[in-house]
This record gives sequence, structure tokens and C-alpha cells, in this order.
Amino acid sequence: MKKTSLLFIAIGFATLVWGQKADAVIDIQHYGFSITLTDTSDQIKGKATIDVLFTKDTSTITLDLISQNNNRKGMAVLQVTENGKPLAYTHINNLLTISFATNIKRGELKNIEITYEGIPDDGLIISKNKFNHRVFFADNWPNRARHWLPCVDHPADKAPLDFIVTAPAHYQVISNGIKIEDSILTNQQRRTHYKETTPLSTKIMVIGVAGFAIQEAGKVNDIPVSSWVYPEEKDKGFYDYALAVDILPYFIKNVGPYAFKKLANVESTTMFGGMENASAIFYSDETSITGKRKSESLLAHEIAHQWFGDMATEADWSHLWLSEGFATYMTILYFEHKYGIDTAKYMLSKNRQIVIDFARKKLHPVVDSSVTNYMDLLNANSYQKGGWVLHMLRRQLGDSTFWKGIQTYYSRYAGKNAVTGDLHKVMEEVSGQPLKQFFQQWLFTAGHPKLDIKWKYNPAKKEVNITVIQHQNEVFHFPLELQIGSTLSKQVMIKNRETHFTIPVTAKPTTVTADPQVNLLFEGTIKEAN
Repeated sequence: MKKTSLLFIAIGFATLVWGQKADAVIDIQHYGFSITLTDTSDQIKGKATIDVLFTKDTSTITLDLISQNNNRKGMAVLQVTENGKPLAYTHINNLLTISFATNIKRGELKNIEITYEGIPDDGLIISKNKFNHRVFFADNWPNRARHWLPCVDHPADKAPLDFIVTAPAHYQVISNGIKIEDSILTNQQRRTHYKETTPLSTKIMVIGVAGFAIQEAGKVNDIPVSSWVYPEEKDKGFYDYALAVDILPYFIKNVGPYAFKKLANVESTTMFGGMENASAIFYSDETSITGKRKSESLLAHEIAHQWFGDMATEADWSHLWLSEGFATYMTILYFEHKYGIDTAKYMLSKNRQIVIDFARKKLHPVVDSSVTNYMDLLNANSYQKGGWVLHMLRRQLGDSTFWKGIQTYYSRYAGKNAVTGDLHKVMEEVSGQPLKQFFQQWLFTAGHPKLDIKWKYNPAKKEVNITVIQHQNEVFHFPLELQIGSTLSKQVMIKNRETHFTIPVTAKPTTVTADPQVNLLFEGTIKEAN
């Protein structure tokens, strides 16, 4: 996901502070959602068919589904059945609790069907696009699927799914997976059925229903890459989104096989700059199309998410950097591959300043379990600092070992969930290096090195005496590279609050520069001592 205005997000979702963790009593095996949409009302009619595996003995299960509020927004459950037989249920405080007549044993599989209707207050956004046309776009992140889908609305519960959408025939429908039916019904309705066999978190389960112009931009390893844009700007949109055909092969080559059977790039009303819905990426209609290919980094970011975030998914929101930090750095790596190292350095320098500025306002670790309003996690820690951590890890391990670690991590957790400790373990395995200090200081400790560096030339000994003082709360361990003049460079391991060392030289240097290759996340000053 690419952020838009964090201020807008924070204001718009100030009340979004709840979030049920994945229910350990059940494990969803499959979702089937039948959704009916009309042009006469914002009300949707839904039927959810859910295969539920019981992981503990119990007679009740709980799903997330927003209840109707005083404004008549939200969902009303009409019935719940198992094999056509009614089940008792309560729908209170946004939780749908379903009761079985007998205790269900661990390991049993049940199929339940929930019939419901209502006007979504969020999650499925029914509105008009910038051309004043009616559109329907899901926007589920972080846990807003519950506004229109009965589900376990947590990233740790992943399941394959089917979406069957019935809507007026003048709309086209995009969703996760492969389209297996597209029929015009007798009442001028269109029924569209998509099937996704790869397990997904609810945050990336979507439908998009609008008047689209559609183009296949090309194929990558027999994977169709398509563009879905508003007809009014189809030429610009097709041109801009076609970049995906160039981006996709980079991640396939360097990370691993693409897990889905298509890649659709979709113009939408998402509140984010881009949203990485599996195989159907939604991009903001306000910013993504210019006709000048200004959104290449946005496309690269969202396509990288198909591996990191969609397939290898954070087990909880506090580990969001495993999604956003990865997508941020993978974008930089793609740009380094395409445009060269100087472009990557520029992007890293820009991101470093964003991290520094954020830390001056809010000092929190990257892995931050104290946050309950998950929109607050869309910050520089999750994105830019997370990306910087991967860059420093790459420099510590070397390119070959770094990529081996990335590939091993992905292959191990594709289709599953991971926490930061899982990445830590993989990187130690492939490198043979102890990385506890690295992960602890950069991801679980707030802040970054704040350095006061002073140097003084000793003409008698022809050496430069250097003092490095760390001023942040916790002492960090890191390699610091110094460039003496224009040709001499020296790397020193910093582990203490104050470090002194000397560098032999042939003459007094005109300059001493810290971190000339942009490999360290830090702030500070470097001065010649009196």
C-alpha cells in the first residue's frame, strides 16, 4: 500500500481503534461471497458460504460483521444455516456469534451459510468517481472487510475464496483470482464469478465494479497483465499502467514465482495511493494516471506487495513493516536495477530524512504493539525505516547472502504468516551470522543513531584523530564508513557511547565525510575539532 495523506487518514479513522484478533477456536478454510448490487440503492444483499475448521472443542463461533447503527448503516443478518437447517445466532456490537446445537469437536469441518443485507458504512465504498459515475470499490485495509463481509477480519486467518457479483449489466467487475463466469441475465443484470485458490487475508479480498476500459498490456511467463481504467482517460491509463509488464519480471527473477494467475492494475477510488489487493491492485484515480508514467514507483511498490504482504503476510499489524518496509525497499532495488545506484542512493537519502523527521515527532520502535488504531501504523517506521533496515541488512550480509535470505524467507512463508522473529531466524540461517543485536536495535528499539563526529589532523604523526559520540538513548552497534578527502575511505565498527580511532594519511584532508555511500540510518554532524 502506498500512503496518501496521513493527516486525512488519521482524522478520518480516529475512531477505528478496535480490532479482534484471529479467533483461535476456528480456522477458515474457504469463503464464498455472493453479493448483489443495484443502482437504485446503496443497499447490498449478501450470502456468505464459509467452510470452518474447528481448532478447539466449542459450541459457538464468532465472526466479525458490523452491526447496523442509528443511521441504518451496517449489516443486518437475516438467517444463518448449516446444510439448510437454521442455527441460532446473535449479532451484537459488531460480532456475529453462531451457536450449534451440540459441542463441535476439534478437527471437525462445518459449512455455514449467512444471509444478510445492509448499507456498508465503510469497507465497500459506493460513491461517484471523478467523472461523476457510480462505482463500487472494496477498500478493506486494515480490518474494514467486516463492514460488508462476515469473516475473521485479521491478517493471520487466510483462506481461498469465490466472489459472485450480480450487478447492472453496464458495469464490469474485477476481483481476486480468475474470472470463471461472466453472464448477462434476463433482467439486464450481469453475474460475474471470480475464483481465487490461493489463501488470502481479508485485507486484500476485493471487488471493483465500474464502467471500465480494459486492455491486456502483455503477458509475463504466461501471466496476463491487464489495465482497468475509466474510459475517459483510457489512453493515458493504458500507457501508465503498462509499466507493470516491465516490473513484474524483476520480482519473479529475484524473489520467486508469482503466486497468482493474473495481475490486474485497476483505477479506483481507494483512499490510499495504491492498495495491493491480491492479483487486482487498486490505484487512486486522483493521482495514479498522468499519461507521463509518473507512478512507476507506485506500481513497483504495489507489485512487490504481491510477494510481501499478500503471500508472505505479517501475523499481526504490529509487524506491518514486513509488508510495507519490504515493498518500500523492493521498489528501491527495482529502481537501482533499472536506473542505477545513484538513483537508489537518492531514494535512500530522501527516505532517511523522512525517518529522522518522523522520529522527532513520535519516537516509537518499528515493531510497535502499543498501537490500537492501525491507521497510525501507516508511518515512516513501517515504510521508510523498514526499508532502511533491509538496506543495512543487505550491506552487512552482502548481496548474494541477502538475496538468498529474502528468497528463503519468501519460500518458507508464502501462503502463510510471519513475524519479525521469523525473518531474523532465516537471515541467521543463511548468513551464519548472529543478528540479535541488529534486529533488536533497528526494529524493537525506538530511534536511530544521533552522532557527533569530530576529527583533527595530527601533522607530526600524519594521521587523523576521530571521535564519534552517540547521543540517542540506547547505544547502537553499526559500521561507520568515513571518507577522508576524495580517495581514502575507512570503515570502523561503532559499539560504544564514545569511540576514538585514528586513520593514517599522507597530508591534511580537505574534507571528512560520514557515510558517503548512504549505507547507515543516522543523523548528526561532522566537524573539524579546534
